[in-house]
Amino acid sequence: MAIKVCDEKKIFQINTPNTTYLMGVVKDKYLGHMYYGPRMEDCDGLYLLRAPQGEKADHFLYKKNKIGFMDSFSFEYPAWGTGDFRDTCLKVRDERGYDTCELAYEGYELMDDKPALTGMPATFAGKEPAGAAQTLTIILRDRLIGLKILLRYSTFEDSDAIIRSVVAVNEGTQKLYLEKILSACLDMDDENFDLITLHGCWGRERHTAVRRVSIGKHIVSSLRGESSHQVQPFMALTTNGTNQKSGDVYAMNFVYSGNFIAETELDHQDGVRMSLGLHPDTFEWVLDPGASFETPEAVVVYSDKGLGQMTRTFHNLYKNHLIRSKYLHSKRPILVNNWEATYFNFDTEKLVAIAEEAKKLGIEMLVLDDGWFGKRDNDESGLGDWQVNEEKIKGGMKSLAERINGVGLKFGLWFEPEMVSPDSDLFRAHPDWAIQVEGREPSMGRHQYVLDLTRQEVVDYVYESVAAVLRSANIEYVKWDMNRSLTDLGSLALDREHMGEFSHRYVLGLYQMQERLLNDFPDLLLENCSSGGARFDAGMLYYSPQIWTSDDMDPIERLSIQEGTAMLYPLSSMGAHICVCPNHSVGRNTPMETRAHVALAGTFGYELDLTKLSEEDKEKAVVFNKEYHKYNDVVREGDYYRIASYQENNMYDCWQVVSPDKSESLVTYVQVRFETMRKSRRLRLEGLEPGAIYQLEGTEQTFSGEMLMNAGYLQPMLHGDYNSILLHFVKKN
Repeated sequence: MAIKVCDEKKIFQINTPNTTYLMGVVKDKYLGHMYYGPRMEDCDGLYLLRAPQGEKADHFLYKKNKIGFMDSFSFEYPAWGTGDFRDTCLKVRDERGYDTCELAYEGYELMDDKPALTGMPATFAGKEPAGAAQTLTIILRDRLIGLKILLRYSTFEDSDAIIRSVVAVNEGTQKLYLEKILSACLDMDDENFDLITLHGCWGRERHTAVRRVSIGKHIVSSLRGESSHQVQPFMALTTNGTNQKSGDVYAMNFVYSGNFIAETELDHQDGVRMSLGLHPDTFEWVLDPGASFETPEAVVVYSDKGLGQMTRTFHNLYKNHLIRSKYLHSKRPILVNNWEATYFNFDTEKLVAIAEEAKKLGIEMLVLDDGWFGKRDNDESGLGDWQVNEEKIKGGMKSLAERINGVGLKFGLWFEPEMVSPDSDLFRAHPDWAIQVEGREPSMGRHQYVLDLTRQEVVDYVYESVAAVLRSANIEYVKWDMNRSLTDLGSLALDREHMGEFSHRYVLGLYQMQERLLNDFPDLLLENCSSGGARFDAGMLYYSPQIWTSDDMDPIERLSIQEGTAMLYPLSSMGAHICVCPNHSVGRNTPMETRAHVALAGTFGYELDLTKLSEEDKEKAVVFNKEYHKYNDVVREGDYYRIASYQENNMYDCWQVVSPDKSESLVTYVQVRFETMRKSRRLRLEGLEPGAIYQLEGTEQTFSGEMLMNAGYLQPMLHGDYNSILLHFVKKN
């Protein structure tokens, strides 16, 4: 059994294959965190709470020095108001305005299952027996205000992750106002931790940032209405010297697509508190008597074998217990997107010409991007009017799809369902459907407003508009885009008391639309996007097996973007294409081979005008498409290892994937800067079978697995900047 309970001592032990998590109760009242680390069988560790016992406990907890105890105790789920002055997870206000809450332990429940969340993404049990799940629910209560808090911890037999969420239930007679309710917290001793976060901006998403944890609070957060380009809902604490192979890592990732806060606080007594959840600055929830509220899930991971093990724990969890798509374990079609080929300037004949060229090269799908609907010749009009512009698409969408299918390609379509242009029929008919503050002119971004998805009539209208187009033609793929942050937060349909619920209700409306889309079109391949990578988060992976990683497709920029993304998310989830040169984002020229090799680490496709490629590049594209079919199984299903980081060494990049049975491995090496020295690079590979013999494809060279892992492979210097090579090692029988 993964979860064990000692009822006599009130100790809770959560075991995964390689880790143990311990909690205990002090004086039948306070739930404290005891231990999180390598797996142990012994759970008798109440002494780890540093809590007084007997008469001394009465003195500290109930008489003269309760505040001193509260301000240093390792709470499992801290609440505001009774003496814990560190950042807390829960703040609740009653009808009289008091915001003090004191949670006391009441009991627990244990179930052999994994509960879903209402209207939100949630991990789920997989196939038996490895995918079996257990859930521990610990019940805490503040009797004075009638609040019950349920702390849920779920595990899977094949994963080292612990899934946490919280439910608040109002069992009293007055309304309660949740002002803050986070999903997870870890209270630990400081170990001179470093903090790892993922930062960036448009076109430079998820770059790795490392800093020493010092006294005070270290916060990453988004208030943009989405997980954002700028930060990722992720935080990891690492011990000194941690690298890919060694060191202790404590990590959290949020399964959510809206505003969040992740915080680490080092206090005056060398205690570290790490927490993650909904951002309180844009959150308040009215909890009527009898009502309940569920938080999104937080994924908590411990690794004692460095960042590499942490990464593979996240990858395997998301592939086995979060991504639901039928496409998860299959090759995605190689696609060409027309955006950077044509922008808004296209018609049926231009699209068919691209499709015909794509077919010759072995490309399998054409995706029509922005500009096919309404009055949409630029980005200043038309959003919300999801009717085909037949001046561009002669005969309508069904006719275009039939012509593309007739060429031998699948057909996909771009939407931006959450947005509306001021210059649109929809906005002229329903100006109140845009997010706005009454009396203020809302701010625009990319010449557009955001529709109010907290209103059911708006959700229904937008969804039906999109669904009508999908029903009209053979559309097998949808790219769901969202090109601006949320501002002027307000709904003309919410009253004053419930206006603080707006941001979370917006995300629930988004999730509802995507759930309906997948239910009504179960064979649809959905790719989420938000002006590139502003919504690359675990919440969206529940609805789409792939997400557009970044609008910047320059392969050198993509090295850092894809390294940071792959720290948490499977390679199969990363939308990656070959771009034209000079690159439209940064203007750089790079070899087509390097653009292809970097894109092969993701879903793979093209974003350029195929009709303008030289004959030499067309021949290369044929080779790349064959390589995709040859290598995608190991890229999609294999274990990922980071061998070298261009972010760290400023010279070269290298990553590796190994098939689950260790029979083959694909290594991608990118030389960013050429060096005049001729010394080869030593690449120490990982994950191979030590005693097996591997042959380097295309050569007669053979190596033992242990030689490649311990001594390494010597990669000769490639001539020139921005060059790359694929190394395919295959185990000999």
